[in-house]
Amino acid sequence: MSEALTGLRLDDLLSGVQQRLAELGRTGDRLQALLDAVLAVGAGLELDSTLRRIVHAATELVGARHGVLGVLGDDRTRLRRFVYDGSGDVQERLGEPPRGPGVLDVPVRVRDEVFGNLYLAEKRDGTGFTADDQIVLQSLAAAAGVAVENARLFEYSRMRERWFEAIGTVNAAILADAATDETLHLIAEFAAEISDADLTVILLGGQGDGLAIAAAAGERADALAGVSVSAADPVVCDVFRTGETTLIADLNLVPRAKPTLLGAAFGPAVVTALRNAGGIGGVLLAVREREAPQFGTDLLPVLSSFADQATVALEFSDKQDNERQLALLADRDRIARDLHDHVIQRLFATGMALQGTMRKVTDLDSRQRIAAAVEQLDQTVGEIRTSIFDLNSSGERGESASLRRRLLDIAADLSERTAVSPSVRISGAVDTLVPADLTGQVEAAVRMGLGVALRASVTWISLDITVDDDVVVEVADDGDADEHAGTADLAQLRAGAHARGGDVVLTARPEGGTRFGWRVPLPGV
Repeated sequence: MSEALTGLRLDDLLSGVQQRLAELGRTGDRLQALLDAVLAVGAGLELDSTLRRIVHAATELVGARHGVLGVLGDDRTRLRRFVYDGSGDVQERLGEPPRGPGVLDVPVRVRDEVFGNLYLAEKRDGTGFTADDQIVLQSLAAAAGVAVENARLFEYSRMRERWFEAIGTVNAAILADAATDETLHLIAEFAAEISDADLTVILLGGQGDGLAIAAAAGERADALAGVSVSAADPVVCDVFRTGETTLIADLNLVPRAKPTLLGAAFGPAVVTALRNAGGIGGVLLAVREREAPQFGTDLLPVLSSFADQATVALEFSDKQDNERQLALLADRDRIARDLHDHVIQRLFATGMALQGTMRKVTDLDSRQRIAAAVEQLDQTVGEIRTSIFDLNSSGERGESASLRRRLLDIAADLSERTAVSPSVRISGAVDTLVPADLTGQVEAAVRMGLGVALRASVTWISLDITVDDDVVVEVADDGDADEHAGTADLAQLRAGAHARGGDVVLTARPEGGTRFGWRVPLPGV
């Protein structure tokens, strides 16, 4: 009996030893599998491929049929889901991860931050997950956190390298005096590339006016060329009010009176201000498709730097324009001085000499020719003086410009697309003697006279404006007198002149062409 018991104890001992050896073997195999999985997870530095390897390694390590890695965004909502369903590939899909009994859920931490969660379901052998599976998966999650951190650091360093290259390229374009629209378009392209945005837009304008799209890059960029955006849009208005860069989860959820110009296709957005010395001159807007991940906070300084570069490009362009304008004005001032000090004086001296010579000429025909030459010299001097004023006042525009300047602009604008340039002579103190309530009629008379004269058969036009006791506008041409169209506004212009004691005439010239005359006496003269 004792020998039989001794044999049984030996069998049990040998069986236990064999079980322990088998368990040690399985543990060794599992440790080897865990080591292989850790090495596989950390094999690359691309973030997306690292996330896919984490899901695949986790499912293989614990023998699960399904695995999901849910990645958390900056707002702590789950934005990206990497799914493995046994087909061999890990794909990014929408939908909620598996939950409930029988699902193994392990967080993936990067330092002290929860980066995401691993969800594993349905063991291939039909059994449930064990405590060993939990321990092994936690070990893999720890290694995955390190791999994710390395991948994020690698992507951030690569992004910064590309960011610095882009800044250098834009700075070179600015210093090379590239066109402003080309520089802004280059900035928009770099901002879209580095921030992984589907569309970037640079809008310029003030808070009280509409903002024009100065540059755009990405999807629908061509369709947005030349379009303006209301400054009352809450997204733009908030940036103008606070000056702070704004992260927006979904543009379509922002309450607004009118639909967004970008439509419902875009969701996540970043809006940053273009600051200048006078305040905020515009915004840089970067958007992604509606279901795309939100922009991270690490992209805020990147987009802000591109906004600052856009501001520098605009200010540099303004400075260059101002310098060119100053150089042009200086050149015009020099030309005006030369005309006044040399040309006019010589013409005046020539006219005086001809007048003195005319007294000694007895032949009537010669005296008439000399008198005609003197008259032409006087007219030429008047035209040159008008040109001198045009050179000195060419920077004035709009209602703030002087009457003389506005009359010259009217003549230039009406003849801009014609083959004939009117000869303009302005005599008298136009800007001081003509009262403000009469300037509108003077401008209307010039428009009417030039409108009548500018015809297909015209080869020359003269415009004479004289201010003395009366304000007189005379326009003469050599065109076909029967060619000019009906003058529907002539009656209204004549009625206004009659109300001030003046008159309007439109007649044919004996030598050919037409003559338009408008005369109104100055008040108190």
